[in-house]
Formats: sequence, structure tokens, C-alpha cells
Amino acid sequence: MPFVDIRLAGSATREQKAAIVADVTRSLVERLGKPAAAVQVVISEIPTENYAAGGQLLADRAAPRHREDAHAADTPR
Repeated sequence: MPFVDIRLAGSATREQKAAIVADVTRSLVERLGKPAAAVQVVISEIPTENYAAGGQLLADRAAPRHREDAHAADTPR
């Protein structure tokens, strides 16, 4: 039985979370041949003042210019 634990820095809408769960479930069904009923997904939303990267709280960073991940600016392209 696949168990997927997803942690988000910040929050997502109910619709976004439903789409993530559907996507992850579909992927495990297709890739591992598991029945959808066996796939369990937990989404934890972590407030940005409780999450840090590079020695800095995400809440203290400037907001990304686009709807990107909060640390996308640190990722080489």
C-alpha cells in the first residue's frame, strides 16, 4: 500500500490539494500498478514562519515574482 506524505511551505486551496491527490494517485496506479483505493496521501501545510531554507525563514523572504516555489530564486536554471 503506497503512502505519500506531501509537505507544503505555505498553503494551497482545497481544489489544488484535490488535484495534487488525483495526480499522485494516478501516477502510482500507472507506474506501480497499485489499485487507487490502496494509495494514501497526506498533505501537511507548514506555515512559512515555521520553515527555513538557507538559514532564513521563508516568511522573511521577498515574495516570488511569479507563482513559483518560494525557493525557486535559489535554484539554478
